[in-house]
Amino acid sequence: MAEIPTLVVRKPCFDLPTGCPQCLSAYIYLNFAKIPFQLNFHLNDPHSDKIPYFEIGDDFVAYDNENEGVIQCLGKNGGVVDLDSEVCSLPEWIAIKAVITTWLHDALVYELWVGNKGSPAYSIYYSDLPWPIRRVLSSKKVRSVKVKHGITGDNAVAKKEEIYERANSAYDALSKLLDEKNYLFGNRPSSLDAIFLAHGLVVLQALPESSTLRIKFLEHDNLVGYVRKCKTEIIEAGPQIHTDASSSGFRIPSTQKGHKFKSAPKREKTDEEKRFKRKGRYFVAGQLVAVAVFLTLMMSFDFAEVELENVDGGDE
Repeated sequence: MAEIPTLVVRKPCFDLPTGCPQCLSAYIYLNFAKIPFQLNFHLNDPHSDKIPYFEIGDDFVAYDNENEGVIQCLGKNGGVVDLDSEVCSLPEWIAIKAVITTWLHDALVYELWVGNKGSPAYSIYYSDLPWPIRRVLSSKKVRSVKVKHGITGDNAVAKKEEIYERANSAYDALSKLLDEKNYLFGNRPSSLDAIFLAHGLVVLQALPESSTLRIKFLEHDNLVGYVRKCKTEIIEAGPQIHTDASSSGFRIPSTQKGHKFKSAPKREKTDEEKRFKRKGRYFVAGQLVAVAVFLTLMMSFDFAEVELENVDGGDE
């Protein structure tokens, strides 16, 4: 019997199998592809950019920070299953992909970390970490989001409106594209469906009712219906776990076919995996070191935080 692959994700929250948008899109993609898999949760390093990752024993591992992400690794780069082969040549494909992966991605990241003072993000990424580490990591992320968008105390309101206007334009375009169809590009799902549905589920489930992004999303009835249908048919049904992988169209990538993403020789990959998993043994020690560093720097850090919070006050 073939070994069932594993999708490793951040923990469940907000009544979702995982609260992380990237993890959730990989989860939905695998369900669309009818790939048999089991779900595991990685709690030691919730901020790691390797998560999510998909592994088949010791022979194949696809990390999210390699080859443009897990979905891309599973698709044309990894040769596991490609849901986009019949639609990626359509004229509107590239434009819609850009809209989803930039405007909507940026809007959700802004809303998670800045628009709601990081409250939903704490639950998704940091709630299991000690508060000093959580505070340092989240503050660093907030600053990086503001730097990416060029947000300052003087332009915070204008930048906020720009982000939401782009998101609303994206929702308008996607609503017209979906219309009454089952999926964005006809009667078969693609990776863009998985990415958008993960976005929509987090918007509806994780963001508060007062969220500007959530309010704008709720104005598009067919998009809301599509996301809720996904929650009923995929999320509430749980992951696809079967004992017979042959009926799913899933295939383990062959190292003889020259895929762009493939494992190193088995012994080397096993050592790499052992090193990654062994990090958990040092997690407590790492926390203590981080707390010590935080307490050492706290006085100077607090002054910077006060200034940052004053800038945040301009976003209201």
